[in-house]
Amino acid sequence: MLRHLWHHAALRQARLQLASRDNDIVREQVTVSEIAAPTGEENERAEWVARRFESLRLVDVRMDGAGNVIGRRPGRTDAPPVVVCAHLDTVFPRQTRVNVTRLGNRLAGPGIGDNGRGVAAMLAIATALDGETLRTERPVEFIGTTGEEGTGDLRGAKHLFARERPDAVAAIILDGAGDERIVHRALASRRYRLTYQGPGGHSWTAFGVPNAVHAAAVTTARLARLVLPTTPRTTVSVGRIGGGISVNSIPDRAWLEVDVRSASSAMIARLDRDVRDAAASGAAEENARRAPGAAPLTFAVEVIGERPGGETPVDHPLVLATMEATRLVGRTPELAIASTDANIPISLGIPSVAIGAGGRGGDAHTPGEWFENTEGTLGLSRALGVVVSAAGLTQ
Repeated sequence: MLRHLWHHAALRQARLQLASRDNDIVREQVTVSEIAAPTGEENERAEWVARRFESLRLVDVRMDGAGNVIGRRPGRTDAPPVVVCAHLDTVFPRQTRVNVTRLGNRLAGPGIGDNGRGVAAMLAIATALDGETLRTERPVEFIGTTGEEGTGDLRGAKHLFARERPDAVAAIILDGAGDERIVHRALASRRYRLTYQGPGGHSWTAFGVPNAVHAAAVTTARLARLVLPTTPRTTVSVGRIGGGISVNSIPDRAWLEVDVRSASSAMIARLDRDVRDAAASGAAEENARRAPGAAPLTFAVEVIGERPGGETPVDHPLVLATMEATRLVGRTPELAIASTDANIPISLGIPSVAIGAGGRGGDAHTPGEWFENTEGTLGLSRALGVVVSAAGLTQ
């Protein structure tokens, strides 16, 4: 059990090292957060992380086919590895200013917590787990993943665990701030793009041809009126909508993007029918109003994201060790369900948890996102303890 390892001289020294490097770790968090990394455009940040991996003397540093950055800390044996992941991408588009500002103890900037903190923590743990003073039985692979946010559809994690590391014995995902929550249940989700296409025309002279934006609006209203269960918790949200070329034109095209999530995979399947029915109803209602002889709208439903659900059982040694590490740093464990990179290994039967990397944060996915390094080293110590517990400590 982790409690027996916690006060081992090598692990205790590594935890003290993390505390002594606290300011440096936060500076690195700021540095990486100020490198723009929109989903699908993570290359600049990935190259920076690769250079840091090399400076830490990780071996076999490389980028894989999905743009993930991989570095390996060898263990005493060449057994299948423990994987530590932190996603590189942010939700913010390329034109977003990503400078970080400081006001007292608070840092503010897009992505400073999600996932600047996770990336900085991954590098801090790779530093502490140096393979000499602190060495594990199994190898540990540190991976900066791509495509975790938005329409990235967990691209990096899907590639990683299907092709690069299907043999991983455990995965620890570092995502954002915090030191209490333990995500061991993967929240299933499905994302759609609904598109309407019609003839379009002038708002006066062509009035009577079906309006693609009207159809998209009808569909949005129908989705908003869906009656959803509270148990299992289920959500439906139209996250983006658009179409048309000018205020005095009847749009020939419109689209909306829909996010469906549920603690039950069966509910996702049921809601698939509801989304498709709403899309068809939007087109039918608008077509029913069109003038005689006007060409009808057509519509298409495209699945643009699929995140599988699943669970690492609460009595699995990895979850138990994470709970114990949380208590050892003086926090109360909070078991949770969420959508993270851990969805993929969990769905493949690889024991996995997603945890915060210390400190406190808020307003994620907004330009005002903030982070406060309140006892931030506790979260780092917790994460290191979980990694060492999973990989085994060389005595």
